[in-house]
Amino acid sequence: MGNQKLKWTGEEEEALLAGIGKHGPGKWKNILRDPEFADQLIHRSNIDLKDKWRNLSVAPGTQGSTNKARPTKVKEEGPAVAIDDITNPPPNTIPTIPPPPNQRILPSELIPDEKGNIVVDTKNVPRYDGMIFEALSALADGNGSDVSSIFHFIEPRHEVPPNFRRILSSRLRRLAAQSKLEKLQNFYKIPDPSGTKKPAPKTKETHTKLRQANNQASAISLQMIEEAAITAACKVVEAENKIDVAKLAAEEFEKMSKLAEETGKLLLIANEMHEQCSGGEPMLLA
Repeated sequence: MGNQKLKWTGEEEEALLAGIGKHGPGKWKNILRDPEFADQLIHRSNIDLKDKWRNLSVAPGTQGSTNKARPTKVKEEGPAVAIDDITNPPPNTIPTIPPPPNQRILPSELIPDEKGNIVVDTKNVPRYDGMIFEALSALADGNGSDVSSIFHFIEPRHEVPPNFRRILSSRLRRLAAQSKLEKLQNFYKIPDPSGTKKPAPKTKETHTKLRQANNQASAISLQMIEEAAITAACKVVEAENKIDVAKLAAEEFEKMSKLAEETGKLLLIANEMHEQCSGGEPMLLA
C-alpha cells in the first residue's frame, strides 16, 4: 500500500484534494475506497494521505518547529462546509480564505497556492469553466478531447496559474459529475444541445429483438431455399421435355433415312427397266 520513498505526482495530489473536498479531511479510508480516486492513490496508505495533507496545510519552513502546526480543519455543518480557525489560526500556520456562506467547497476550489497553503479559489472557477467550454467548442472532436488537448489549447490563449493542469483536471471531473460535460473514458465533450439522452435498451428487450431478427433471417433464408428448389425443379422438367423432343426428332430422322434409302433402291430398279425397254430387250418379270 503505502510507499514513503515514492514521490507524490500531480495526479495523486489532485486526487487527494478532490477526495478531501468530497469526503472531508480524516476520511482517508473512504477516499482510498472511492472508485473515483482509487486508481490514482493505489500506491498510497492512510498514513501517506494524512502526512501529505498535513504537509500541504503547513507553511513551508515550519515543519521542524518545536510548536507543531496542526492542519486547518474542514467541518461539515449540514449541507454546507465551512473552514474553522480563520480568525484565530493556530501557531505557525497561514489562514485559508473562507468560502461564501452556505456554499460547499468543490474539489477544484480547494487548491494549494504557490507556498503550499490550502486556499479556496472561488472567483476564478467561472472563468476556468468558460475556458473549458471555449476549448471544447473550438476542438470540436466528436469523440471528445483529453485533458492534455484542452490544456494545450487554453495555456497559450489565457493567463493561468502554474498548477492550472491540476485545476483543469478537477474542473473537468466536476463538470462531468454535474452533467454539464459528457465524459467518455478519459475524454470530455459538450453534451448534445437537445439535452436528451437516448436510454440504453434493456437486456431483455435486446435479446427479444435479436431473437426476432434471427427468426426473420431464418424465415427469409428458408423462403429463398424453397424458391431456389422450385426453380431448379422447373429447370429439370424443362430439360426432360427437351430431351423427349430430341428423342422423337431422332426417331423421325431415322425413319426418313430408311424411307429415302428404299426410295433410292426403287429408282435404280426403275432406271434398269427403262433401259431394257429402250433397247428392245424383253423384260423378264419375276
